[in-house]
Amino acid sequence: MTKRLCILIPVFALAAGAVSAQDAKAVLQKASSAMGNANSIQYTGSGKAGLIGQSFTPTVDWPMVNVTAYTRTIDYASRSSREEMTRIEQTPRPKGGGAPFAGEQKQVNLVSGPNAWNMAGNAAQPALAAADERQLQIWLTPHGFIKGAMDGNATAKNGKGGTEVTFMSGKSKVVGTINSQGMVTKVDTWTPSPVLGDMLLETMYSDYKDFSGVKFPTHIVQNQGGHPVLDLTVTDVKANVANAALTAPDAVKSAKAPPVVAASQKLADGVWFIGGGSHNSVVIEYPAYIAVVEAPLSEERSLAVIAEAKKLVPNKPIKYLINTHHHWDHSSGVRTYVAEGATVITSEMNKAYYERDWKAPRTIDPDMLAKSPKKANFITVKDSYSLTDGGPTLELHLTQGDMHNAGILLGYLPKEKILIEADDFTPPAPGGSLIPTTTNFGNILYDNVQRLKLDVQTIAPLHGRVVPFAEFPKALGKG
Repeated sequence: MTKRLCILIPVFALAAGAVSAQDAKAVLQKASSAMGNANSIQYTGSGKAGLIGQSFTPTVDWPMVNVTAYTRTIDYASRSSREEMTRIEQTPRPKGGGAPFAGEQKQVNLVSGPNAWNMAGNAAQPALAAADERQLQIWLTPHGFIKGAMDGNATAKNGKGGTEVTFMSGKSKVVGTINSQGMVTKVDTWTPSPVLGDMLLETMYSDYKDFSGVKFPTHIVQNQGGHPVLDLTVTDVKANVANAALTAPDAVKSAKAPPVVAASQKLADGVWFIGGGSHNSVVIEYPAYIAVVEAPLSEERSLAVIAEAKKLVPNKPIKYLINTHHHWDHSSGVRTYVAEGATVITSEMNKAYYERDWKAPRTIDPDMLAKSPKKANFITVKDSYSLTDGGPTLELHLTQGDMHNAGILLGYLPKEKILIEADDFTPPAPGGSLIPTTTNFGNILYDNVQRLKLDVQTIAPLHGRVVPFAEFPKALGKG
């Protein structure tokens, strides 16, 4: 955590108006005394968690899973945290995305100083991109907020519901509210999102109880971008727990982010599959331009795919970016193509969503489009749309009845007999089988292929490997 802290604080013990740094310090000390000093904390409970960026339509909340067990242990001095969560899908499964899983899924997320990692069994797996966010989450907890605020020269002002305190954690502004009893009731911050820009992350704390001299909320609700991501009922709290401090394994400390790889595979004349990671794209050449299907994950990923497309098809601009659906893992690189001058072809329901959210400020981590703004142009698809222009014909069709996303589009190249699809069928490893909860998605896609009378020989999935179409019905148990 960068301890350059400038703090604005509403004050539960002082009169209205601005408050000096010295008085703000006193407010925080009173809050620390009221809540009880904790050098480390461990809280357990259960509730629900949201699947971020995976809503069924752009205007509804993200789908939720049940959290049957939750334990978080934080050591403030070492800036370390261990979060353990056991999740199980709700029955029936809500509409929307998120990686489906069978049975219980246990997640263990850790951070110590600048190092973050996950545990899979006894193996530590570096989680390089998660370190900043997990560090920030430490200072969003009630006792963490007080400690983070006290590390700087705080100032304060009265706010709605109590005293507001503002400080900086790295690039993120953190604003907390302390009520008249000295309890932290809300903490807001903003984090960078490729889709939402400076995204509001708000955490609400209520129903405080005394746990052996330390007061802690028994209800925690956290929202990101206005949508719930955690609703936790706390059942037990322990302060100053032994062995709370974590030390990152040497393999985690020395880990470096792997390079972004855009590896091309020719599928037909003028058609290339771009893999090299967890998400794929497809490049299609036309006489005067290039079209790219899908811009997943990040600006960095999009730049790598753009570079590969221009290598495959030199001296032609990228005129169109086809976006199959709005889920964040498939749309976080779309703005990069707008910065390149491409028109976005997407489902009719997505246009207003993108236009609204792309207007949000992007001060924390500005992307190319924020640095050089230009108007985004869209072509929207209601049911079907065809792109020809003298090259391969690309048909786009709404996948009717889809449970994963209400506006998801599939692509079909009739001459080449190639199906391009996202999320409804991820080919399992040779000899493997589909996760049972994904079979419904696959059956709906299969029914749409039959409805549209598509003559498919090859599937180019936007997750996984290119496979012959015959593997699709076989995986579904249809032959």
